[in-house]
Amino acid sequence: MKWLIIFMAAFSSFLLFVGLLQMFFLRDKRLAKRMKRYLAMGDKKGFDRKKLNLLVQMQMTKQRIRKQMLTKDKNSKLEVLLSRAGVPLKPEEYVIMQWISSALVAGISFLLTGAWFLMLPGFFLGFLLPKWYVLKKERERINKFNEGLADMITTIVGSLRAGFSFPQALKTVAEEAHSPIKEEMETVLREMQYGASMEDALHSLKERVPSEDLDLMIQAILIQRQVGGNLATVLDQIVRTIRDRTKIHRQISTLTAQGRLSGIVVGLLPIILTLVLYIIEPGYMKALFTHPVGIMMVVGGAISAGIGFFLIRKLTSIEV
Repeated sequence: MKWLIIFMAAFSSFLLFVGLLQMFFLRDKRLAKRMKRYLAMGDKKGFDRKKLNLLVQMQMTKQRIRKQMLTKDKNSKLEVLLSRAGVPLKPEEYVIMQWISSALVAGISFLLTGAWFLMLPGFFLGFLLPKWYVLKKERERINKFNEGLADMITTIVGSLRAGFSFPQALKTVAEEAHSPIKEEMETVLREMQYGASMEDALHSLKERVPSEDLDLMIQAILIQRQVGGNLATVLDQIVRTIRDRTKIHRQISTLTAQGRLSGIVVGLLPIILTLVLYIIEPGYMKALFTHPVGIMMVVGGAISAGIGFFLIRKLTSIEV
C-alpha cells in the first residue's frame, strides 16, 4: 500500500510537471494556432478574453523573471547555450524549468525516503537536470553536425566547380542537407539577406556551432576572400583532413571503449548497490546516513568514486 501511494504521488507530480511545461513553453504554438483560426474566421467570433488574459499574464511573468533573475550577460550566455543545443526555449523559460524540476525532484526524494534532509540534495539535483539535458543535446547536435560536415563541404565544392557562387552553394546545401546543417545554413543565408556580411554570418555560425572542423572551413573561406585563390581546391583538401580525423576518432573510440565502460561502472555501482540494499533492508542502510561514522564513510566513498571516475575519463579522453 505504501509503494502504491508513492507511485500515485510520483505519477501525479509528473503529470503536474508536464502540464506546467506545456502551459509555459508551448504558448507560442497555441497562440499562433489561435491567431490563425481567429483571422480565418474574420469577425464571426471575438477573442476569448479569459484565455487572452492568461496568455498576457504568462508573458508578463516571464518578463519579470528576465528582469529580476537574469542579468544581460547571463541572458546572452543562456541564449547561446540554448541555440547551440537546438532547444526551443527562451532564457526565462529555461529558468522556470529549472525551478519546477528542483521542486519536483525534491518532492519525489521526500516521498521515496521520508527523510527531510534528502530534499536538499534532491533540490540541487533537480536544479542541475535541465542544464545536464541541454549540455547533452548540445553535444549530440555538434556531433551530428560534424558527421555531416564533410558531405556539406563536398556539396559546396561541387557547386563551386559547377559555376555557382558561394551563397548559391550554401543555398544548395540548405536544400539538400538534413538537420542540424539545414537549419544552420538557412540561418546563415537569412542573415546575409538581412544585410549582414558573409564574414559576420560565418562568425555567427562558428559561435552557434563550436566545431574545430567547421572553424577550419570558415578560416579557409575567410583567407581565400582576402588573398584569393581556388576555394574549391582548398575545401577539397579540408574534406580529406576531416575524413582522416573522423577515421582516427572512431579508431580511438573503439580502443578506449572498455576503459570508458569501466568509468561508468565505477561511478554507478555504489549508487545502484545502495538503492538495492535500501529496498531490501531499509533499517540496515539507515545507520549509514544517520550515524556520524556512516556519514563520513558515505562522503569518503563519494569523493573516492568521483576521483576514480574523473581519472578514468581523463585517461580515455584522447585529443586528435
